[in-house]
Amino acid sequence: MKPNPLHSGALRGSPRVLLRASLIAAAATLTAIAIGPTITWADTTPTQAGNAALQPAVLVTPDEMHTGALLLKTTEGGKYLEAPRLKTDVSIDVSGPIARARITQRFENPSDKWVEGVYVYPLPQNAGVDTMKMQVGDRFLEGKVKERVEARQIYEKAAAQGFKASLIEQERPNIFTNSVANIGPHETIVVQIEYQEAVRLDGDQFSLRVPLVVGPRYTPPATVAMVSYQTDNPIVAISNPVPDASRVTPPVIHPKYGKINPVSLSVNLKSGVSLAAIESPYHAAKVDRPDAKSANITLDGPVPADRDFVLNWKVAPNAIPQATLFRETVGNDSYYLAMIVPPTGTKKVRQPREAIFVIDNSGSMAGESMRQAKAALGMALKQLKPGDRFNVVRFDDTLEVLFADAVPADDEHLGVAVRFVLGLDANGGTEIYPALKAALKDNTPTDTTRLRQVIFLTDGAVSNEDQVLAEIGKSLGRSRLFTVGIGSAPNSFLMEHIASEGRGTFLHIGSEAEVDQRMTELFNKLESPVMTDLRVSDGVKLETAPNPIPDLYAGEPVVLTALTTAQSGKVRLEGRMGNTPWSTTLDLATAVNGNGVSKLWARSKISSIEATRYKGANEGDVDAQVLKVALNHHLVSRLTSLVAVDVTPSRPTGESMSSQKMPTNLPHGWDFEKVFGEDTDSPMIKASIDTSLMTKLAMLDKPATAGKDGQGITLPQTDAGTDFLILFGLVLLASGTILMFAARTRLVKA
Repeated sequence: MKPNPLHSGALRGSPRVLLRASLIAAAATLTAIAIGPTITWADTTPTQAGNAALQPAVLVTPDEMHTGALLLKTTEGGKYLEAPRLKTDVSIDVSGPIARARITQRFENPSDKWVEGVYVYPLPQNAGVDTMKMQVGDRFLEGKVKERVEARQIYEKAAAQGFKASLIEQERPNIFTNSVANIGPHETIVVQIEYQEAVRLDGDQFSLRVPLVVGPRYTPPATVAMVSYQTDNPIVAISNPVPDASRVTPPVIHPKYGKINPVSLSVNLKSGVSLAAIESPYHAAKVDRPDAKSANITLDGPVPADRDFVLNWKVAPNAIPQATLFRETVGNDSYYLAMIVPPTGTKKVRQPREAIFVIDNSGSMAGESMRQAKAALGMALKQLKPGDRFNVVRFDDTLEVLFADAVPADDEHLGVAVRFVLGLDANGGTEIYPALKAALKDNTPTDTTRLRQVIFLTDGAVSNEDQVLAEIGKSLGRSRLFTVGIGSAPNSFLMEHIASEGRGTFLHIGSEAEVDQRMTELFNKLESPVMTDLRVSDGVKLETAPNPIPDLYAGEPVVLTALTTAQSGKVRLEGRMGNTPWSTTLDLATAVNGNGVSKLWARSKISSIEATRYKGANEGDVDAQVLKVALNHHLVSRLTSLVAVDVTPSRPTGESMSSQKMPTNLPHGWDFEKVFGEDTDSPMIKASIDTSLMTKLAMLDKPATAGKDGQGITLPQTDAGTDFLILFGLVLLASGTILMFAARTRLVKA
């Protein structure tokens, strides 16, 4: 995840190449100076700087602290910002396949100053966020969904005027930001968020996944390209693949300072059928079974927010209905959720495969994640059969393709691959985009004798999701993409959408103990007939989501939401199971009540609309459709936000407010130095009432530094080194000019 220095050979070449490189660098440098300090060069590490304060931040020294606190480093030596504290409670009600969650976030201000807390946190990638309440005293203020720009303006105006306010914004479908303004000295502000989602069914097991931490995201660097080249007027363009990277990369506390952000969690499970087993694989939990069809699950005490919570439950044999239909009526519209389990037992006819394995060995995979990925890939290689072909691609911020082309799965080639995998080490950045392009390169695109399957093993810890997904729309061809999300906090949105856009499926591996079971499940899917060409063929007219219905693999149900004005009638669903036609009929009159189905339809509809962007749809049309659905259904989206403002001024006139990004934990199992670099310290320290510790902190050898490589929080500066930048740009420009005349002289002599 950390940046690598520029390779020494990057500027090798002819004088003309050197000339262009010098002119580009000089022009870009001088352009940045001319535009002003608002232009920044993109770094390859997560940004550690907090949001700009509305007023200058109030700084403290460790010896001024009389209670335990997190102190964020700044650019002023020996001075720190006292971070707000956060406690979270998650309460989830599961009814059949529908989950309704309430997240209560308590922002505590331990300082004597007024602060704004900004917390970046994850939610399930398919969560429909529709409710936000802010508690002020004994009152709860209800948030309203507004267009994103309008909501931000309302919030900032309220914050500047001293009103308490809260703003929920979607940064990615699985990453949200909660900003809370004007938290008074030693005050606690409570914000509640509610969302709706459908639980996942695979085979005989239901799963509920609650992400609890946003892992550091790698951001590819900006690129500089020559737009036009003239002797006296070179024009360059700076392309930033992730302009909002700072919004998805909160500051991370070093594990040596302990864990923060405690979470309590409970699930009220009402399955509707007899339960056979309940499992919390990654957290100790208490399970109470009041009857055969329900259970209450609670974490065994608060836990730090450093890994996803997962709850799995199996139902009694043959208890899963083959078709389940729920309905919610809103006004004149009826919304349906259908979950249909296709028949099993279709005979497998194994077709030879061309398997391309892609393994992430970047810094974020260091430690337990790398061991999981290597074990999974080693097992996958053993599953190849005579007649199969394969290749292995590994990537960090460099790329290596093991063989020039897919090779036979014989002992010799498999031996080379196994040794290659065993020798992998985790380091560097997560450049998933070029790895995807390399994996999708198909030298035999018309070959119908083999199934071409690309299997990605990664945590997906990147911020350029749109760039990756757009490439699939361009280059997929005959390939199918399968993703294995590795580690304690994978980027599930990217994992699921790579598989969805790539006509494949996905799974998670959260511990080494799961490798055999989970990879066996994947092999069963790879080798089983695929349910394809799914569609609603006739009957009641429906507006369905997702549309088109994705392909399905062994054990996966058809999950479909639909909008219609009808409450009766029949709907026929058709598809193909391998080469065999398949169909089923749904009777709308048999639907049972399902609160929240309308939200599930709207969230799925928005996701389907957004997916058209990756296939080249007009951005304006996409935005208009997303905005309409989100506003009509009161949902947070890329273009809408929830905002709540108190009507009573809170912060006294003359009192300033500092703005601080709330720190997060490093995900469980990650290696801090592998992600941020060995010479990088945490952007915050943990102070305590221990006098000796305070003395050590006040006399740290390493001064606080600017917000590069995660070492500190950048404060406003009166001089950003402009004189040096101008001189540097002029030197580059002069070098380019000299090279230009040298090149011309050589061309004339020639």
